[in-house]
Amino acid sequence: MLRLEDEGGSAVVEFVFLGVLLLVPVVYLVLTVGQLQGGSFAVVGAADQAAKVYVDATTPQEADARAREAARIALADFGFGPEQAEVDIACSGDCLAPGTTVAVVVRLEVPLPLVPAIAGTHPSAATVDATSTQIVERFG
Repeated sequence: MLRLEDEGGSAVVEFVFLGVLLLVPVVYLVLTVGQLQGGSFAVVGAADQAAKVYVDATTPQEADARAREAARIALADFGFGPEQAEVDIACSGDCLAPGTTVAVVVRLEVPLPLVPAIAGTHPSAATVDATSTQIVERFG
């Protein structure tokens, strides 16, 4: 009968190697999904606040500036810069006239986490957008 007493196990090495090999992609996937979820929350908040601020202004120039600043602040709360987002504002008629609807669309290029900028741009995981519509008060 043959006895192999010198056999040494390498289960710890195999476990660590396979654990790292499988764990790194899962962790990166979780980070990416979290980044996308944060981007989704950011655009919804930015569009909603920008539309509310727009209809509350007294002049169209002031309304546009205030709406864009509100969107910038809402995006910054989630860690996104204004260069990553695009804010579009459209009115159904004469802006700030009573009864007019104002629609704000915010689009955001969500960058991949832990990936550095290439030629000044961040590789995008996805583009998320949100629309919010407010009505200018008739008796405001």
